[in-house]
Amino acid sequence: MQMLWLPITLLCAFSLATSDALTKKALAARYNEYLVAWLRLLLMLPPLTVLLLSTPKPTLGPEFLLTILIALPLELVALILYIKALKLSPLGLTVPFLALTPLFLLVIPYLLLGERISLTGGIGVLFIAAGSYVLNLSRHGNGILSPFRAILKERGSLCMIGVAVLYSFTATLSKKAISVSSPLFFASFYPMLVFLCLTPVALWKGRNELRFMKQTGIMQAALFPAFFSFVETITGVVALSLTNVAYMIAVKRLSLLMGILYGYFLFREDGLGERLAGGILMIAGVALIVIGGR
Repeated sequence: MQMLWLPITLLCAFSLATSDALTKKALAARYNEYLVAWLRLLLMLPPLTVLLLSTPKPTLGPEFLLTILIALPLELVALILYIKALKLSPLGLTVPFLALTPLFLLVIPYLLLGERISLTGGIGVLFIAAGSYVLNLSRHGNGILSPFRAILKERGSLCMIGVAVLYSFTATLSKKAISVSSPLFFASFYPMLVFLCLTPVALWKGRNELRFMKQTGIMQAALFPAFFSFVETITGVVALSLTNVAYMIAVKRLSLLMGILYGYFLFREDGLGERLAGGILMIAGVALIVIGGR
């Protein structure tokens, strides 16, 4: 039971990478990015509703409500910034900054939850953060510091740094909300609230495309991303309830490595061999967490 979080987190990472790859395919068809993100959540509502109705409702106190009220606006801002980052700048100058999230999680869960991690586990988190950064560098071959140099001229890079910071807080707050409710209740209830918050933004940003949704096939394009996003949500919440936030999010970053494989096999992207070093670092990090994390 102690190590059950690891295979669940690996399934979470796989589901996230698959959902993102299918979303990228939808965006390549020039569908509105806000509507695609919104439809992913919309299509998740039926299974989430079934899960919510079949899950015993825990006693929800003021601590749960306060945590949700703090987390929701942060989650919405992070989602919007993520969309903007993907739209404004090349992936090679934005995605590497997601590697900062595990670094922030070495500190924030301790401050908010009192979670401690071992020295070996901490080194494993650092390995995964470094690996997830390195494996994205070949997307933009101007050296290891190219994403940081781009901060001055690429607004997308700044957006993604904001996302990395916000994700470290939302992951920690999610762990807190789970601890005062239940994993399955939170997994079904929280995405519904995110959907409600995103709805006015998406409908306004995609107002010109709404009339043509049926003709363009955007609903069908969002169906499979929504399914894998649902699996990612459930497995992510369950894994968070079983281990430290820093460990879970660090291992979940293997989705970046899986995304590279998707890029190679589905989109014929180059540079698979060049990214091997980043993959080795990430796998070594996971091994250190498994061996010495507690």
